[in-house]
Amino acid sequence: MTENCIVKDLIVPLKLQVVTGDAEALAREITTSDISRPGLELTGYFSYYSHDRIQLFGRKEITFSQKMTPEERLVIMRRLVTKDTPAFIVSRELEVPEEMIKAASEGHLAILRSSVSTSRLLGRLTNLLEEKLAVRTSIHGVLVEVYGLGVLIQGDSGIGKSETALELIKRGHRLIADDRVDVYRQDELTVVGEAPAILQHLIEIRGVGIIDVMSLFGASAVRQQMQIQLDVYLESWDREKNYDRLGSNEHMISISDVDVPQIKIPVKTGRNVAIIIEVAAMNFRAKTMGYDATKTFEQRLTRLIEANSEEDEKEVSK
Repeated sequence: MTENCIVKDLIVPLKLQVVTGDAEALAREITTSDISRPGLELTGYFSYYSHDRIQLFGRKEITFSQKMTPEERLVIMRRLVTKDTPAFIVSRELEVPEEMIKAASEGHLAILRSSVSTSRLLGRLTNLLEEKLAVRTSIHGVLVEVYGLGVLIQGDSGIGKSETALELIKRGHRLIADDRVDVYRQDELTVVGEAPAILQHLIEIRGVGIIDVMSLFGASAVRQQMQIQLDVYLESWDREKNYDRLGSNEHMISISDVDVPQIKIPVKTGRNVAIIIEVAAMNFRAKTMGYDATKTFEQRLTRLIEANSEEDEKEVSK
């Protein structure tokens, strides 16, 4: 599942000025995050023209076009405008040639302008389009931000995921999505989660109903999206099962083809799961900074065993 992205969606996030473009032009669909800088096309070479991409004009392109005659410039601009071309964007608040405006108006194409440098605008534009056009999948769970860490809480239905998230919110952490999380891969190492539009800021508590977290706890209690850095799986306590007590068994799960570390927390009466998740998040952050309490314990245990062995050898020698 991918979101539809149209030219109008770029105006506010990138602070673009509309030079020309009617409603039809601003409603043109963008289908790729690739951006074209039409340098060769300005020379008349259209054999491999990427007509389905946004055409970005920087200082080089505008300066080169100014060396043409008005007639030549109009011919080239008309060829650049196709039914698949989303829009023209001009950087650095450069003056837009009249022939470009005329060709764009004839083809119902929008021309947008930015005050940002071409390279910086290219980066921002690419990042925005990759986010909007990324393939999204939905997974069951609750996504919260705990101490700046994106924690996805999963588990069987009725295990208490939403209640745990509510306790975390009361303790000052933030909700991203409850029940259903839309996830997409930002890059090879990063997966991001967000709430579907219909569920934003809402959480369901059995026996109470649906509550609006933003209305009850304020804007600081919610967040639009967050990188998923840790998966916490809640499962019912089973006294016959052996649980990891040292934390030495690292388990990974795949979310949108990105590996995310997972820990499993057994749930039973009397356990404060919210506090355990807080500690798990802090411990995970400590590990990423190079401190591993499990390795410290194992090193101490090894030294203790070696010391006892030396004492035993001395006793035997006596």
